[in-house]
Amino acid sequence: MLKRALDLALASLGLLLLTPLLVVIALAVVLDSPGPAMYLGRRTGRGGREFHLYKFRSMTAGADRTGPGITSAGDRRVTRVGHFLRRHKLDELPQLWNVVRGDMSLVGPRPEDPRYVALYTSEQRVVLSVRPGITGIASLRYRHEEELLQGPDWETVYLTNIMPAKLSLELAYLEHANLFTDMVLLLATVLPGYEPRILASILPPTV
Repeated sequence: MLKRALDLALASLGLLLLTPLLVVIALAVVLDSPGPAMYLGRRTGRGGREFHLYKFRSMTAGADRTGPGITSAGDRRVTRVGHFLRRHKLDELPQLWNVVRGDMSLVGPRPEDPRYVALYTSEQRVVLSVRPGITGIASLRYRHEEELLQGPDWETVYLTNIMPAKLSLELAYLEHANLFTDMVLLLATVLPGYEPRILASILPPTV
């Protein structure tokens, strides 16, 4: 209950303070390429329930119907403004509304596309026992995930290497999760230069 109260308070405050920036980004998106400012992606949340994840559109309109659910390096569907938003994670800001709605938490396992969740093992599905997060241990460790997804077999690389590694990190987070670790992960999110040192302070070296 305390985590939810903190999520609601911080997300509401964030939306209020960031409103001018959100308006500017929305205008930049629609002026850069045809289509809406927002993108609603299908994701799997707590208990396996699907929900719509809010993001600023960083790809051409309808890109989710013309390609895979994961973005690889050099993906031609990404727009000019989209490149900037994704590099600085600004496309994720509308997910504060998902937090207010109760779909997500500020910190937690990153929500995955249902088509990939269907491939989870029973052990990996434990990550679905909590609300997914805007940021988290795997999101930070794989901040530049797109750079790892190159070449014709990038989706195989994701499914066989990256996704299992991310889920292992998320499971480790769940074993150590508390309000302190959540605040530390939020700090690491806004201070990326200190990320390795911050993460090392809350997880064992084997993770």
